Amino acid sequence: IHIMTTISANIRNASEKLEAIRSAGNIPAVVYGAGIPAPMSISIEREAFKKAWKAAGGSSAITLSVDGKNMDVLIHDFQIDPATDNVIHADLLALDKSTKVTVGVEIEFEGISPAVKAGVGTLEKMLHEIEVEALPADLPKNIIVDISKLENVGDHIQVKDLVISSKVEVKNDSEDIVVVVTGLQEEVESTEVDLSAIEVEQKGKKEEDAE
Repeated sequence: IHIMTTISANIRNASEKLEAIRSAGNIPAVVYGAGIPAPMSISIEREAFKKAWKAAGGSSAITLSVDGKNMDVLIHDFQIDPATDNVIHADLLALDKSTKVTVGVEIEFEGISPAVKAGVGTLEKMLHEIEVEALPADLPKNIIVDISKLENVGDHIQVKDLVISSKVEVKNDSEDIVVVVTGLQEEVESTEVDLSAIEVEQKGKKEEDAE
């Protein structure tokens, strides 16, 4: 069962200075979306936000409690101060519990490919996220892909091979390759160099002809 993370927030007054909010250990944030006529300014405790991000990421819904009201939201975006690494602002997207939404869900690769471990191939990750549609409560944080089954060069995992809840509809083409083991690249690289050298020679000849 998918248990939703809950975070509390307070309505933020326009007169409150952002720096004061941050120095008190909170993050100024804005909520917009379903059921919210105008964007709502709020503040969230920084540590609670970090825990929610760790648990839900950007694709899994969390419950936001503001003034005794609960709403399902996605952490749509946030900004980090490069000097301190602290989150300094967040955008939250309110969702309608009964309306499906489409989001990009991150793929997490697990395990070790025997082909790569043996040094016979290279792992090529073709997709890093999958687009899915689901009700807010069913949105996954990530999709786990086990690469320990990839034993030989040419072995691959397609979208249709992914283990995903039946409540979640995948929008990508089922035949799309997620990850594949390719042969080692040394020969390909030397060929590429030769091709570029030939191109340069041809260009040189053309320029001479023009003169």
